[in-house]
Amino acid sequence: MHLQWLDDVLVLLEEGNLSRAATRRNITQPAFSRRIQGFEAWLGVTVLERGTNRIAISPALLSNEDEIRALTARLHELRTKIGHFDASRATLAIAAQHAAACSTFPDMALRAKSKFPGIQFRLHAGNLNDCVSMLLRGDTSLLLCYETESVGAMQFGADVRRGIWGNDYLVPVVGGALRYKVKETGEVPADTPAIVYPEDSYFGQVLKKGQRRFGTPDLDAPLFSMTAFSSGTRELVLKGLGVGWLPFSMIHKEIDSGALISLANQYGQEPLMLVIYADNSVEMARELMGHWIDDASQKA
Repeated sequence: MHLQWLDDVLVLLEEGNLSRAATRRNITQPAFSRRIQGFEAWLGVTVLERGTNRIAISPALLSNEDEIRALTARLHELRTKIGHFDASRATLAIAAQHAAACSTFPDMALRAKSKFPGIQFRLHAGNLNDCVSMLLRGDTSLLLCYETESVGAMQFGADVRRGIWGNDYLVPVVGGALRYKVKETGEVPADTPAIVYPEDSYFGQVLKKGQRRFGTPDLDAPLFSMTAFSSGTRELVLKGLGVGWLPFSMIHKEIDSGALISLANQYGQEPLMLVIYADNSVEMARELMGHWIDDASQKA
């Protein structure tokens, strides 16, 4: 099937007459008629009702004009995209843990735009298991996540490259009215509630291994709420509803302003690495990964 046949059909539908349609297409009427016959042969049905003294367009063709017009437009667009493809204007899908999507990805995206001005991202935020599944299924070509030495790095095949963007750490913080209950020793009263992570979440695993108070439900602190979403934890902590563990990159401005108080001196902190995984089979993901890792090395 030739794309020009669809263009011929659309002109025929607009003109309603073979002679006028042929004129608009700058060919003779017999040549135009042969192209319509070629379309009919490909379609397997006739679209013109040919009589002795007249030719009429079939109702089936008339009723599908909108579909033909939409299909033709999509095919022309596809041909243009393929013919003028520019890798630097590609759209990349990236899966990111909720905390990393909020605290780190904006800076990464800004640095990516400095190298590839036309790049676009489709960001999928989720928990770590969901993010890994998206990368493995091919729904995304990049994964941004946290890792710790205590839990260990994830194991992918040779077709997935790993790089470290930078370092971060989980710190326990309080906000709101609870700020005024922090003692000179850096402790909080024993009855201070906690906003904890589920033990099957990534941050929950990290805090469980470190036996960090206020981290998971069984670590000797009254429970206010349990959530795997660090952005939700941040808002609850800012309201003074409990102690919560959050990545420092997400809350450093609030700590500097005094809206949050770090309890790390008393209750410790957990080191984190911000890690990027890229599907090596996707050229733009591979190039962007190299740019990010080189940039991270220069920052270090």
